Order: sequence, then structure tokens, then C-alpha cells
Amino acid sequence: MQQAEDFRAESVALAGILESLPEAEFFRPTLFKSWTIDHILGHLHLFNMAAEASLKGEETFAEFIDPVITDMQMGKSILECQFPWLEGMSGRALYEAWREGAENCADSFAQADPKLRVKWIGPDMSALSSITARQMETWAHGQAVFDLLGLERKEQDSIRNIAHLGVATFSWTFRNRKEEVPNPAPYVELTGPSGAVWQWNEPQKDNAVRGKASEFAQVVTQTRSVADTSLQVTGNTACSWMEQAQCFAGPPETPPSMGQRYKME
Repeated sequence: MQQAEDFRAESVALAGILESLPEAEFFRPTLFKSWTIDHILGHLHLFNMAAEASLKGEETFAEFIDPVITDMQMGKSILECQFPWLEGMSGRALYEAWREGAENCADSFAQADPKLRVKWIGPDMSALSSITARQMETWAHGQAVFDLLGLERKEQDSIRNIAHLGVATFSWTFRNRKEEVPNPAPYVELTGPSGAVWQWNEPQKDNAVRGKASEFAQVVTQTRSVADTSLQVTGNTACSWMEQAQCFAGPPETPPSMGQRYKME
């Protein structure tokens, strides 16, 4: 699966900016809920390993994820749930474990049947959707790290995978909030880093989102407020979607307000 290589490339890009970073920097808080770089690596490592376990069957996945689910049911936050599994691993040791785990995860999905159904926390999904979600989460959480270090990420056209996930979860954004899903879904026209133009849904002049694919991806992953982008959003449905878009699973999350997430100097 090409998406497995896209996930690998996203992991490599994040690893590259951390490779020579002093270990003390791993414990600086980011603008994402004050999670540190260390917290982010722990989160990515846990769920990369969970995704790889899902390829091995329902029993293997359940054995891996049940302790995490138990902690969640006890009211612990998703961040708190990773600490028992990590068993104190942090800093440079965690970085190395995450890097190795990401490579193994990419290798496993590269050889998997894209249509294979795998278990997850929530609905089952295809292996293709699972590894796309891993790319999305690595890219989204990586944004907080790039922002903290004041770095601009060099985007690739593989960001189309994340944009597609954003479009595909239009209905989910509303259903997850127990709101009626507007119809029709907005027309989406995005320009990729290479200049390629991608389109989704039927063209509509009064119900559309247009702009850079990277900014659209930032909005649907909630790493930027739509107000901090140059996206052209037309119509009530499109505006409502972009103001609360959420392409990831879990309970409804509130997107950042204007100026809340940014590249630090």
C-alpha cells in the first residue's frame, strides 16, 4: 500500500527534526493541550503499535488494547492511559522506540491486504483506512512539534490522503455532535503542494471550500482555526463544517480558537 509508505515518510519527517534535539527539549509543552513532545511521541508509539496488533487478528488486538480501554472507562484521559503501557520510558529512549515501531508498522501495512477488516477502538475499518489514520495522526500531532520548534514543514502531495479523510468525515463531524447532517455536502477544491488540483463532491457556487490542501488538513485535524487560514469558505453548511470539523475518532473536540495554534518564534 502506498499509504503505508506515506505514513513512513511522515514519521521520518517528524523524526528528522528531533534527531539532534537535546533531550531536555522533549519535555517542553506544546500548544496542543500543553502536551510535551515526549507525550506526543508516547501517544503515537502506543497507537502505532495498536494498529500493528490489529493486523494480527481480533484476539491479539484485544489483548493489547484492553488495558487502555479499561483506563479510559475509569475516566482517565487519553494521555494518562499511555503511561502504564510506557512503563516510564521517555526522552531519547522513547524516541528510538517510536522510530523503530513506526518502521515496523509501515512494513506490516505495506504487505497487508488494503481491504482487510481490522478491529479498532470504535467501528472496524479497512487496513487502508487504518494506516491512513496513522499518517493523519502523525501529521497532526507533528504539527504541534513543528510549531513549538518554529519550523515550517515541507509538505508533500501525500497530504491528499489526509484531505480525503477530512472530506470523508463530513457527516461524522455532525453525527458525532448529535446534529442533523446537512445535505448536500460542500464542494471541495484543494491545491496540493505540487500545484495539483483535487476535487470532491458536486460543484456548487454557494456551498464550497477552496484553498490549500495543507490548510484544509490543518482545519479538519484541528491544528488550526479556520480563521487563521486563507481557505475560501462559502455558504452556511461549509462554514458550519469548517468551524467544527473533526476527521478523527473519539468524542467531539473543540477546534482551536483564532490565534490559539501557531508557529512559535
